[in-house]
Amino acid sequence: MIHTTDKIIKHKVGLLNLAEELGNVSKACKMMGLSRDTFYCYKAAADGGGVQALFDRNRRSPNLKNRVGPLIESAVLAYALEEPAWANPHQ
Repeated sequence: MIHTTDKIIKHKVGLLNLAEELGNVSKACKMMGLSRDTFYCYKAAADGGGVQALFDRNRRSPNLKNRVGPLIESAVLAYALEEPAWANPHQ
């Protein structure tokens, strides 16, 4: 049985623990509303790296080079609110 208090992965750990308690992966997945494929992905991650492996690691950091300055952003938003017909060219 795996224990965690982290809200981010609590449902993943809950699925693994429920399957262990029931002794039936299909029944646990049906109760949690997840696929067996998802269960086996979680199980492989937990077996390979423990609880830490269940955290999502695929989140990319934002590319700040693509952002405009806050002054320009606020000006564009103000203009869009003043002239809503000009904000959507497909109307």
